[in-house]
Amino acid sequence: MGDVTSRAVPPCLLALATLVTALALTISRSGALPLHGWYLLDVALFAVAVPLLRKVPRRQAVPLVLAGSIAVAAVGLLAPPRTSDDAYRYVWDGRVQAAGISPYAHTPDDPALARLRDPGLFPVGDGCAGWDERRTTAGDCTRINRPAVHTIYPPVAQAWFVLVHPSGRGVRGVQAGGAVLAVATTGLLLGLGREAWRAALWGWFPGMTVWAVNDAHVDTLGALLTVAGLGCAARGRAVRGGLLLGGAAAAKLLPALALPGALSGLLARRPTRDDVLLVGSALGAFALSYLPYVVASGTSVLGYLPGYLREEGYEQGHIDRFGLLRLVLPDRLVPWAAALVLAVVAVRVLRRGDRHRPWAGALMVTGTALLLVAPAYPWYGLLVVALVALDGRWEWLAVPAAGQALYLTGGQAAQQLAYGAALCVVLLVPLLRQRSAGRPAVVAGGEK
Repeated sequence: MGDVTSRAVPPCLLALATLVTALALTISRSGALPLHGWYLLDVALFAVAVPLLRKVPRRQAVPLVLAGSIAVAAVGLLAPPRTSDDAYRYVWDGRVQAAGISPYAHTPDDPALARLRDPGLFPVGDGCAGWDERRTTAGDCTRINRPAVHTIYPPVAQAWFVLVHPSGRGVRGVQAGGAVLAVATTGLLLGLGREAWRAALWGWFPGMTVWAVNDAHVDTLGALLTVAGLGCAARGRAVRGGLLLGGAAAAKLLPALALPGALSGLLARRPTRDDVLLVGSALGAFALSYLPYVVASGTSVLGYLPGYLREEGYEQGHIDRFGLLRLVLPDRLVPWAAALVLAVVAVRVLRRGDRHRPWAGALMVTGTALLLVAPAYPWYGLLVVALVALDGRWEWLAVPAAGQALYLTGGQAAQQLAYGAALCVVLLVPLLRQRSAGRPAVVAGGEK
């Protein structure tokens, strides 16, 4: 037996090393492949490495997963952000708060904050021609996106920006923080799961290099807090779980969709004290995180959120999202239909979900929401990746993959094609799994 298991390690190590090398070339933009070609290669290598890992016994798999996660995260530090400029806003918000000013009080191009500018965020003399550079209303060059609008990021995200600010390394410090969050989430997943290979669905996922570290998206913080919160909920630690889930929602809002999963089966039983404590602590943590900023800035804490929703096509009269629903419904009905479908899925989880596996219901609700909305930003799918790593239903990785395809191409046709393909994968894989295993398909945290 020992010889058999030892033979499983070298092929896995080789596949992992090849994946890390490809990711390094992706970030450094080396070689002849275009960016989308590197992404396809990264995904293919990931799809080879994880099945090989499944043949490795847990005793050897745990350190292998963790080492691989460190390597996958580390290569994201090889270059400045390549595909998103959000990290520069993070650096600015952290710097503003370190100066004792509410990040919701001023826009980046406000002359009142001119003393906080530096060449890293406001380049001088380079022509302002870079992909991540634009002009302020006064004509100055900056790397901060939307410099004329207030920040959109919630309070726990703002706390994270302050935390990484003392590094003094600007955007590099934020990237290093993203690497720490990514690896910490891998460690947490290893502690929560019985099968080590599932943690690699997160730790070795190519999006860790690109979205979590190189672009340093704060969604990684939301994913970490959500995983921790659901882990506490599964173990009956209601208050701690609620606080973590409330904090996750106050980091990026999207993790609020995990709350029905934490309450799985609630409608099929009498509500317990733990249910009340979990909901109360989640809402309390969310509200209390906003309180200091509301005192300092009033309603400005909403920041650019209303404008962002309009800009990104979520409002009536400006619908650019909900690509799959727009195939069958007029635009005026699409947001309502999306809300109805999501409500039905959430109720199903609340009625039939497994309270001991809250991540299964959370994955169902979150994944469905992204399929319905069809966002163009693939890093929104980081939460889905973390929930997949908890639950093991790898087919849901097609959802963030659809977001990446749309981000590279753009357009309504690409949106519908990418998310339509993801929907087919999500629906068909469980049926194939059922046929091959000869057992009922897994649904929303339980078995049918």
